Amino acid sequence: MIEIMERTENREMQITRTFKAPIELMWEVWTSPEHVINWWGPNGFTSTIHKMDVKEGGEWTLTMHGPDGTDYANRSIFKEIVPFKKIVFEHFNPHFIATILFEPKGEETQMDWSMLFDTAEMRETIIRVHKADDGQKQNIEKLEKYLDQVKFNLKK
Repeated sequence: MIEIMERTENREMQITRTFKAPIELMWEVWTSPEHVINWWGPNGFTSTIHKMDVKEGGEWTLTMHGPDGTDYANRSIFKEIVPFKKIVFEHFNPHFIATILFEPKGEETQMDWSMLFDTAEMRETIIRVHKADDGQKQNIEKLEKYLDQVKFNLKK
């Protein structure tokens, strides 16, 4: 028997980070539109969430507003939701599958966020034209700052 393994590393962007936040808070800021609008998108961007139905088959539509005034419509469908463990969504235009894995580590949470593009060329184009690799890092940094802010407000 011959087993064929699909190699994805040249089609994937991935980032792993451990946050100083418990899994319950991490899950809340990922699944509640009231939180997501505060950290989603690269630096200088804001978001308007039109719909965010966090369940398998649920739709997520939002408009990202660029610092230059350009609006970017986004549409995704949630493919898999495992509370406090996993979010998978299919994003359209550009097409990719995002998988976010959460692993509780006491009062911290490790998050592994990957985006799998259809082709290596698509991944490279998205990085070259839209600086998606930097954008993903900035998104993570904004999430980290937002979590610190929420934790501070909870202590009040």
